[in-house]
Amino acid sequence: RRKIITPLDTPQAFADESAQEREARVAAQDSALVRALGMAHHWQRLLDDGRFTSMTEIAQAEGLNPGRVSTIARLAHLAPDVVEVCLTDDSGIALEHLIRNGSLPLDWQQQRRMIQARS
Repeated sequence: RRKIITPLDTPQAFADESAQEREARVAAQDSALVRALGMAHHWQRLLDDGRFTSMTEIAQAEGLNPGRVSTIARLAHLAPDVVEVCLTDDSGIALEHLIRNGSLPLDWQQQRRMIQARS
């Protein structure tokens, strides 16, 4: 993690900008995309550990629509660099479009091309 240490006589504009960036970072960490990524990886771990045998069982246990669970679960198969781009840029909109249309491929190279085309 980077840390910027500034002199005490820093202009107020810099301090304000720094505060805004900090607030944006905190907000991004709690976005719907971040929560969905966390759930997808948690559900994948439940499957891998044998605690559940299908996404349908997970959906029933969570009290969610099986289609929505299946859609969110696909996020666990995203390329790490695609996840990073989606979290740091405004590409989350493109990612949501791909997921909603059910066209998110498992191949990481195809994911990269599709995200770039939609951004």
